[in-house]
Amino acid sequence: MKADEMNKSIIMLTLGVSLAVASVATAIAAPPAAAAGNTLSPTAATSVDFKVLKGAWVRPDGGYTITISDVAAGGQIDALYFNPGQLPFARAEASRADGKLRAFFELTAGGYGGSTYDLTYDPANDRLIGIYYQAVAKQKYDIYFQRRR
Repeated sequence: MKADEMNKSIIMLTLGVSLAVASVATAIAAPPAAAAGNTLSPTAATSVDFKVLKGAWVRPDGGYTITISDVAAGGQIDALYFNPGQLPFARAEASRADGKLRAFFELTAGGYGGSTYDLTYDPANDRLIGIYYQAVAKQKYDIYFQRRR
């Protein structure tokens, strides 16, 4: 009788361990409940967020201006730079990183030689804050742009 009880205990223990392993495997493979119930597509959420970038942005330390007329859902920015004359951007893109809205601009015209603005949108102050890399001088500057009202 003791052998039968021991066999039953081993079988019950094996079944218990198997069920526990199966539960853990299912939990790991399944998407989180919040993500599964999310009906807003990433593209739709991003395109709404990107639209906040539209407008004229002025750097108070020199009057340099970025005018953003549109931001596509994929992040392509339609923008111009003024210092004081108008210059096109070689590259202008919006993205999301670490929950923050970012904007990147590259200037190659007018002697800028690949200078860039790498900016993050600050919603509390309605500013674009970041780094200006002056490619010709190989120098980086902490700068910000405020929205022209």
